[in-house]
Parts: sequence; structure tokens; C-alpha cells
Amino acid sequence: MSDTKEYIVDKCYDLFLAHSYEAVSISDISKAIGMTKGALYHHFASKEDLFRSVVEKHLVLPVASCDLATISFSDFLESNIQEMRTLIDTYMNYSPQFTPLNYISFIIDASRHYKGFLDDKEKYVKEETAKTELVLKNSIERGEIRDDISVSVTAYMFTTVFMGFAGNLVMSTQDTDEAFNMLKQQIWEYYRLLKKE
Repeated sequence: MSDTKEYIVDKCYDLFLAHSYEAVSISDISKAIGMTKGALYHHFASKEDLFRSVVEKHLVLPVASCDLATISFSDFLESNIQEMRTLIDTYMNYSPQFTPLNYISFIIDASRHYKGFLDDKEKYVKEETAKTELVLKNSIERGEIRDDISVSVTAYMFTTVFMGFAGNLVMSTQDTDEAFNMLKQQIWEYYRLLKKE
């Protein structure tokens, strides 16, 4: 992406965070980026095309990036918590318009106005759940986790707890430390129930 396109995408990220997709007009975008509509259309074919670029750059979800074959389940969970923390801190520092509610609205707009977005996120959930299943199975074999659990259901439960972190942020009146403490409590309580005595 050229520097100019990158600049437009970043400025529009602020707009789409602060206002709904429908509320942001081409005139608003043109004014925010300091370019004519013609210059904007030189870089992006349409508002939809621009919005897709904004979503692709700024709607990134954490991905487990550890050795799935050898990591313990407790270390896997801790790694995911840290990746989530890093991602949220990055979001909060990237745009002054970032609030949990704005971000959730942005996700909803992406679901409505970006064809294929929901399919991509469904694929993401399946892939992350499969990674969690693998770590769970290995942890059962090593004796860390009880063997009388449904691996698939448990893996999906952990994936959705991480995805529900945005709800923690909203409920904690946007205090990220409080939200992360709640996430950790949820994760480690579930872990405690699974851990082999």
C-alpha cells in the first residue's frame, strides 16, 4: 500500500470508529484527508473499497503463535492473554477515537458492509479452536488436564471467552486493567476446573 493510501486508510479508521459506516459520507472523508473527491477516487474505487481496506488493516484478531505441539495448556492460555493485551493496547494507542463501544460498532459495520467478513471470522474461530483442541489433547496426554472432558466443547468455550473480552471492556467502563483482570479470572477459573489433581 502506498504512503498516500496508508494515510487515507488511517484517517478513515478514525472516522469509521467515531461514526457508523452509513454516517460517513465521501464529503466527510474528503474533508478529513484534505483531498478532493477526485483524488480520493484515484486511490479507491468507492467508499466500500476504502472501508474494506480500513477493516483489513485495523480489524486484526490475535493469533496463537507458539509451539502448539509442546506448550502446556497453562502457558498457551497465558500466551493468548498476553497477545490480547498487546493487541488492545495497540488499538487504544493507535487512534484517539478508540473506545470499546466504537470498536464493537466498527465490527458490526464490517459484518454488514464487508462481503465475506463474517466468513473470514468464522474461519478464524475454527482455526483458533482447532489450535486450542490440539494443545488440550497434548495436555491431556501429558497429564496436565483431566481426560474426562469434551475437547471440542472446551476448546470452543475458551475461544469464545477470549472473543467475549470486548464485553469485559464495556462492562468495566472501559478500564482495560479491570477488563483484563476479569478475563484472567475467567480463564484461570476454567483452567482450575480442568486441571488434573
